[in-house]
Amino acid sequence: MPNERLRAALLQRGATPADLAEKIGVDAKSVERWITQGRTPYRRHRYAAATYLGVEETYLWPQALTPEQSKAASQSEIVEIYPHRWSVPPELWRSVFESAREEISILVFSGFFLADDPSMIKLLTDKAKAGVRVRVLLGDPDSEAVAQRGKDEGLDELLAAKIRNVIVLYRSLSQVPGVEFRLHGTTLYNSIYRADDQMIVNTHVYGAMASEAPVFHLRKIPGGALAGTYLESYEKVWTDATPLD
Repeated sequence: MPNERLRAALLQRGATPADLAEKIGVDAKSVERWITQGRTPYRRHRYAAATYLGVEETYLWPQALTPEQSKAASQSEIVEIYPHRWSVPPELWRSVFESAREEISILVFSGFFLADDPSMIKLLTDKAKAGVRVRVLLGDPDSEAVAQRGKDEGLDELLAAKIRNVIVLYRSLSQVPGVEFRLHGTTLYNSIYRADDQMIVNTHVYGAMASEAPVFHLRKIPGGALAGTYLESYEKVWTDATPLD
């Protein structure tokens, strides 16, 4: 069966099979067979091809990894688990964001603890000025999702007020080229803080403040599916969100 995902990824990249073959050091006829005959390349070639095309290896070759291999890779993506957000070492937040070379993505309702830290605002500003894409998703203070979360946490309308305060705190950052802010009205199951292939995921627990909920420190690795699940979730929220005026 032809590999239409690989064919489409090449088209989206504006590359030919010969381009891919030259990039990863294989014969062009091999790449043609990967596409037209659905041949599965060696893993090192799968990884190199996926990296060049900017997609996941498991997207191009879903059956390439056994369930055991995929499970082991996904487990290896877990760097550390913390019982509460307040137990995450302060230096971890900084080191994760400082490691970014391409993108920083944040998904929260308010994320007040970041916005209220001038040194973090400066870090994000410096990263944006250095060419890192910075995207921030905040909860729409007028949305039903924010109102419900406020009730769940016992904050009521205070959560919406916190978000409005955060918008003010981020005002200088929002003026920096390369920084994008959007408002979302989704039910937020996790807050996500991403820097390239690393992310900190703050789970949400009914009836508890986000600072009391568990946190996962993840690092994306080839073949793993855990970090990718959160990345896909972020993109879905981003697509449906409204640019902040």
